[in-house]
Amino acid sequence: MQGLSINLSQQQRLSPQQIQLIKLLQIPTAELAARIEAELEENPALEEGVSEERLEEMEDRETVDDLANDEMAIDDYLQDDYAGYKMAGDSYDPNEEMRERPMPTVPSAEEFLLMQIGFVITNERERIIAEQLIGSLEDDGYLRRNIESIVNDLAFTVGFETDYHEVERVLLQVQQLDPAGIGARDLQECLSIQLHRKHFADEHALQVAIRLIDQYFDEFSKKHYSQLQQKLGVDEALLKQAINIITHLNPKPGGSEAGEVAPFLQPDFIVSQSDGKLDIKLNGKNAPELRVSKSFQEMLQTYSKGDKQQKEVKEAVTFIKHKLDSASWFIQAIQQRQGTLLKTMESIVGQQYDFFLTGDESKLKPMRMKEIAEVIEMDISTVSRVVSAKSVQTDFGMYPLKYFFSEGITHESGEDFSTREVKNILRDLIAGESAGHAYSDEELEGLLAEKGFVVKRRTVAKYREQLGIPVARLRRKME
Repeated sequence: MQGLSINLSQQQRLSPQQIQLIKLLQIPTAELAARIEAELEENPALEEGVSEERLEEMEDRETVDDLANDEMAIDDYLQDDYAGYKMAGDSYDPNEEMRERPMPTVPSAEEFLLMQIGFVITNERERIIAEQLIGSLEDDGYLRRNIESIVNDLAFTVGFETDYHEVERVLLQVQQLDPAGIGARDLQECLSIQLHRKHFADEHALQVAIRLIDQYFDEFSKKHYSQLQQKLGVDEALLKQAINIITHLNPKPGGSEAGEVAPFLQPDFIVSQSDGKLDIKLNGKNAPELRVSKSFQEMLQTYSKGDKQQKEVKEAVTFIKHKLDSASWFIQAIQQRQGTLLKTMESIVGQQYDFFLTGDESKLKPMRMKEIAEVIEMDISTVSRVVSAKSVQTDFGMYPLKYFFSEGITHESGEDFSTREVKNILRDLIAGESAGHAYSDEELEGLLAEKGFVVKRRTVAKYREQLGIPVARLRRKME
C-alpha cells in the first residue's frame, strides 16, 4: 500500500461517454455553462453556435436533408448529425428569451438557505435559531463560530434565551439543507454529512468511505493507507474505491470565494401552469448551442486525401478524428443529460401533480427515489445524481428537488400519507399540550394511533428529534 495515491482511476468498467454523462448529470444548471466553456477551450473541434440544420429549421421550419448524403462526408466523422440543443426542450421558441421568466431575480446563498428552512421548520423558536445559524455561516459554508457564542449572540442581539442542546438540534436540521455539507463545523463533519446522504452503486464501498471519515479521519488525512487497510479489514481495491468516493466530495459546499453564488441557487427546472395544465422545462438560458466544427471536418477531408503512410499525415488524421469524436460525444452527453433530467422531472411532477397545481403541501404524496427510478427505468443512483443540488422554480416559489421525496405511512383507512404530514400532526399535538403536562413519546404514540396512524414509540422519538423538539421533561422545564 506504500505506493497508493489519491489519484485513483475509475473502478467500474464504464465507457468514456458514460463517465462523461454521469459527471454532467450531477452538475447543476449554474455550473453547466462553465463546464461547457471549459470543453470549448479544450477541444477546437467543438464550437458554440447554431448548426446549419438548426438555422434552416428556424427560418422555414422545414426538415433539412440528411447530411449523410453530403458529398463532403468521410465515414462518420464528416456527418454533422448532432443538431444544436436547447435546454428548454423541443418546444423551444427563439423568441422565448424575450419573455419574462417566473423568477426575475436569483436569491443569495443565505436567502435560499432560509427558503429551505421554511420548508422544514414551522416552529417559531427553531426558525429564530436557524436564521441565526445561517447568518453565522462563512462564505465556504462552514460554521466556525462555536455554539456557545451562538447562544450568547441570540441572547444579546434579540433577547432570545436558549441553550447549547437546543441550538445543536436546530443545527442538525440546517445541515440537512442543500448543498450537502452546509453548516459543518470542520472538514470531517462536512465530508461525513455528504457521505451519509450519498447514494452509490457499491454500497460496501460507501460504507467503507463512511468509516474512513467517521472513525479513522486522522489516519486518512495522514495517508496511512496500510494501517487503514488492516483496521478496516478490506483489500487494496476496495480501499481505493472508498477513497475515490471521498475525493469526489465537495470540501467547500458554500463556494470558495466571498460572494460566490452557490450552484443550486439558479433553478434547474421551471414548472408553470396554464389553464390547469403543467408545462415542464429545463432552465437553459445560460447554456449555448453547440456544434461540431465544420472546419475540422474539412481538415479531416484534406488530410484523408494525403499520403497516410507518412507519419505526420497519420498523426494529424488521428488527432483530428480524436477531437471530432470528443466533440460529438460531448454534444451527445449534453443531449442525454437534457433527456434524463426532463424525464426525471416529468416523473416527479406526475407523482406530485396536485402540489404543482396548487402549491398546497398537504397534497404532497409519499415518494421515494426508488419509485422514480422504476418509472423512468433507470438506476436509483441516476435519480440521485439528477436530484442532487437541483431545484425547480414553480408558480409558488423555488424548491429543492429533494423536498418532494419522503417515506410514507399507511393510515388505517388504507390511504398513504407522507412522513412530512405525520410530522406536522405530531408538531400540532405537542403545540396543543395543556399547561403543566407535556406528552411523553408513549402518549404521542397513542394520540397518533387515535388518528389512525400506527407509529412506534421509537419512530415518534425520531420524528420529534428531527423536528428539533426536546423530550417531555425538558419541555416542562421550558414552560
